[in-house]
Amino acid sequence: MRRLLMVLVTVFALLPALPAEAAESPVDLDALFVGAHPDDEAFSLSTLGQWNEDHDVRTGVVTVTRGEGGGNAVGPEEGPALGLLREAEERTAVAKARVGEVFNLDDVDFFYTVSAPLTDQVWGGDTLEKVVRIVRQTRPEILLTMDPAPTPGNHGNHQEAARLAIEAFYAAADPKVFPEQITREGLRPFAPARLLTGGGRGTSQTGPSCASSFRPANPAQNVYGVWSGRPSESGRTWAAIERDAQRTYASQGWAVFPDVPTDPAQLGCDFFTQVDARVPIPEPGTPAAAAPTAILDGALTRASGTVPLGTLFTLRTNTFDVRPGTAFTVEVTTTAAREPLGRSSAALRVPEGWAVKGSGDLGRIAAGRTGSATFTVTPAAGAAGRARIGAVLTTERGRGYTDRQVEASPAVRGRQQLLPQVDQYEKWVVEVGVPQLRGLVTPVLTLPSGGSRQVGVVVTNVSDTARSGTVRVDLPAGFAADRTEAAYRDLAPGASATVPFTVTNTDTSLKTSNEGGDYAYTVTVDGTVTGRPALELVPATTIPQAGSAAGPTVDGTEGSGEYTGAALDLSRRWEGEACSSAADCSGTAKLAWRDDTLYVLVQVKDDVLGTRLAASDCKRHWRTDAVEVTLDPHGTSENTSTTFKAAVLPVTADSDAAGSATDSNAAGSATHSNAAGSATHSNAAGSATPSNAAAAPGPPCALRDADNRQGPATGVRIASAVSSGAYTVEMSIPMEALPGSVDPEHLGLNILVYDSDTQNKTGQTRIGWSTWGGVQGDPYRWGVATLTGYRPPADRPVPDPVIPDTALSSLDSPQSLEQAVRVRVPLAGGPAARAAESGRVTSATDVPDGVKVTLRTAAAGKAHLFVRDDQGTAGSRVVTVSARGTTTVTVPLTRALAASPTVVAGWEAPSGGTTASRVQVR
Repeated sequence: MRRLLMVLVTVFALLPALPAEAAESPVDLDALFVGAHPDDEAFSLSTLGQWNEDHDVRTGVVTVTRGEGGGNAVGPEEGPALGLLREAEERTAVAKARVGEVFNLDDVDFFYTVSAPLTDQVWGGDTLEKVVRIVRQTRPEILLTMDPAPTPGNHGNHQEAARLAIEAFYAAADPKVFPEQITREGLRPFAPARLLTGGGRGTSQTGPSCASSFRPANPAQNVYGVWSGRPSESGRTWAAIERDAQRTYASQGWAVFPDVPTDPAQLGCDFFTQVDARVPIPEPGTPAAAAPTAILDGALTRASGTVPLGTLFTLRTNTFDVRPGTAFTVEVTTTAAREPLGRSSAALRVPEGWAVKGSGDLGRIAAGRTGSATFTVTPAAGAAGRARIGAVLTTERGRGYTDRQVEASPAVRGRQQLLPQVDQYEKWVVEVGVPQLRGLVTPVLTLPSGGSRQVGVVVTNVSDTARSGTVRVDLPAGFAADRTEAAYRDLAPGASATVPFTVTNTDTSLKTSNEGGDYAYTVTVDGTVTGRPALELVPATTIPQAGSAAGPTVDGTEGSGEYTGAALDLSRRWEGEACSSAADCSGTAKLAWRDDTLYVLVQVKDDVLGTRLAASDCKRHWRTDAVEVTLDPHGTSENTSTTFKAAVLPVTADSDAAGSATDSNAAGSATHSNAAGSATHSNAAGSATPSNAAAAPGPPCALRDADNRQGPATGVRIASAVSSGAYTVEMSIPMEALPGSVDPEHLGLNILVYDSDTQNKTGQTRIGWSTWGGVQGDPYRWGVATLTGYRPPADRPVPDPVIPDTALSSLDSPQSLEQAVRVRVPLAGGPAARAAESGRVTSATDVPDGVKVTLRTAAAGKAHLFVRDDQGTAGSRVVTVSARGTTTVTVPLTRALAASPTVVAGWEAPSGGTTASRVQVR
């Protein structure tokens, strides 16, 4: 395949096993997908497979973490061992789409979060450098990634992986960014041709017209679709092949995914949204823009009548924010990289009513030469919202098209104040220079049912003179503000100011949460509507003080007078399958407080109990039936690292020791007692699946997850009672266990129920009190509780969060080592070891007690050795080498060698660089 801007790459110091390989360059990829975890690419595999089969497009996948923080539905592996398992799943899955390279970056996968800032903090400051290094090494023309915006429920790791890919698109081309990769490692700057994110905001039909029928929510956006219903060479649709690949992720419970429809007319597209391009792209609305090659055109494929591959064509405006009637400039540039274009010209395409001035004559463009033209564009008087500025290139060698978004707005913009993570995203957009990604998240603020809050409208002057005027808010029925209009004065050019309003929910009968809790309203600045944000109603409750001085008895039953407050409805579905009936899954909760302790009683109807986990496996509660209580002390947390989240599994697989009792304060876990008045664990008919029916249920267990301090729920007392078709969980939570003092007027609270009706460690339904997509990671969307009469201790500390920090090293992954040898790309996005610190395996011999391995090293370091054959790993050893020279060691075997044995070695140099090598076992 003809390559865009092909250049020679200086050989880096990766030492392979065979001397003949030493002069070879790294693998040259056509496309690269950047994701956060194994399986993030799984819904793009139909497209990647088609590209390879039809156009020989070679794609690689960058996976920032190995997913060690995820669940495991197939075994007990955790941490690095789970990472090794998930890496194997990913390599098997992507191979079904003919993707051969997976580049793991070895960053930490921690608990589920919707926070990109927290992700960035945990991953550290070197991840972008690693992504840029891989881009410069593998030189992909197409860069694909995920959604960078904090849209509700979007995983923070996904957001951060996408932001890294977007930054790398620009950084890899800039020699001033990570210059040591160029000066010390011999890499060269590389500019990918096109950058796209997965998915598309808009609507479409299924079937072969899914691409052409797509209607983007933002009409100025370029969204491309690749139909998954096309048959592969095997005769099966690519959607079916993609589903087979997805089922490979058995550890994540994906093995149970249903078949895709057999009728191709019911199959849709994989969609991708373009962020930027350096080459001509298909013109929107043309057949080429709906073709399966639309993303490849201009970068890897050449459509009929278009300019030669290698031609660069870009359009830039001097501003993204344009004003009606005010001119701005547009520069169009084209470069003939390898072939001359001859006499060339450019013409602009602008919205109706917009005016264009300027000549598009680019002159005669020879190979290696550039032509440019500058235009003046004046938006129409009534211009508003996003608009597309397009440019058509006409040359003696063919045509080209490109475009750019701008946003027309009045002199002063107004929008509702942003949530912290959205505000951080909007600042990132500015810093990176991708204003086209601005405003992807509708501004929302939560409001407790029947409560009040201050809502700020941020006004920004985008004109070149000082401004004064008025801001107006028009609220929907059921809401009132302390004023409907307010003034702003003497706002300087480029400046912003916040105009506050106090908003109250006056109708407590309005729906909350995902049952209809989004209430849009209008922001008007100087008579022009400038925003349609939303207020999101969350449920609210008052928690009374318990009548008894001792507080409720934690025994799994509701004693008389223990809980006098209103019952909370936990039956709203927030994720998964709908409950077939109240008997299938529903629940209520009651709460009380006494002294410095919160008491929670949750009653759940559940006709089938899920997998009973061992008490030693009391973690990752979403795999089975569980009740989760989440508490945000002040109701202001940006992410869950400053909250308390505790889950209770009502039963475990451990044997039921009648008459025993264990205090939950011991060892941080809680068990039960069958003594009179304590929690009972009867397993009456109908309360469990047949596989559970033979054994009595074991005691409950409690854990903390994805919060300030994960692990055993130390100090939390629990009890449960299981009966036919129902169970009850009761908890007492010392408020000193929360990270910080409770605000008795605004405690963030949520109670969630996880329902599983299977024995394969997978959940099917999630219900709860305050229910939104991704709500378990979004404290601002939890409900609000008032603790009447509670007075918190002063200055209760907020401890630093404890976050998992262990990830599998690629040096300990034989799969990664084998790939490094094969594609000549160093491990984990890091540099190759310098020649003066290198090391490699030179021979391996089968001996009675293992495999004798000889290493040749240029300095001290550490060798990670794996004996591999066609059945996997037969033995391994890590060897510390104290000096340069030749070292011989024996790697013990765990089993007899099978066919094609080899030794693969990873070398860790003193300064941190690596090499990989491999030899056959003789």
